[in-house]
Amino acid sequence: MSEGRVALVTGAARGIGEGVARWLLDHGWRVALCDLADSQGAAVAAALGDNAMFVAMDVADEGQVEHGVAAVMARFGRLDALVCNAGVASPHSGALEELSLAHWNQVLAINLSGPMLLAKHCAAHLRASGGAIVNMASTRASQSEPQSEAYAASKGGLVALTHALAISLGPDIRVNAVSPGWIDSRDAAQRASEPLSADDHAQHPVGRVGQVEDVAALVAWLLSAEAGFVTGQEFVTDGGMTRKMIYR
Repeated sequence: MSEGRVALVTGAARGIGEGVARWLLDHGWRVALCDLADSQGAAVAAALGDNAMFVAMDVADEGQVEHGVAAVMARFGRLDALVCNAGVASPHSGALEELSLAHWNQVLAINLSGPMLLAKHCAAHLRASGGAIVNMASTRASQSEPQSEAYAASKGGLVALTHALAISLGPDIRVNAVSPGWIDSRDAAQRASEPLSADDHAQHPVGRVGQVEDVAALVAWLLSAEAGFVTGQEFVTDGGMTRKMIYR
């Protein structure tokens, strides 16, 4: 049963993070939505009702992480799940010769150091509840397009961090990663005005581009008792694309 359980979801003002938050709320969880986008995140949380709260948080800032986790505990009194979804939106960082160290460090700070800091400050509370962590990685951890070095490195590191945390925090806390492929996380208005093409869908072995709900359902299962024997793993949800052999 999920009734009364509490989840902290980062990057929850939009897209996959919002979808995960909505899915958990619909299944009886109480959810803290964390994001940099103050006004949008607060509006989403308010619309979701009394079992949702918004916490403004830069996941790369340890002080903000510590303060945000304390705010969640003050409101809900417990923590059963951590979903680390916040990340740099675009995987493309330009030509390697022009990649600045500042940009490289920023991407790693948000995509990799952020989940580490959240695990660090949530561990005691998750241990008390026998909770679980899900890190949002990417299929780009194992395959790449050009000019995506920082993003790929951060997501590859996150997969490695996931199994390291699973070993360090077990048996009290389970830790897994979800690696989405192409997920159409745009809002409804944009999807309607700029629909994907038939070719976009047909190239996937399952016959369609992914939806936010595909990821949310998998995250919810990994947080549930039904996944109690699962830890340290990466779950790819990409419609089969990483198993498809493609030649020109």
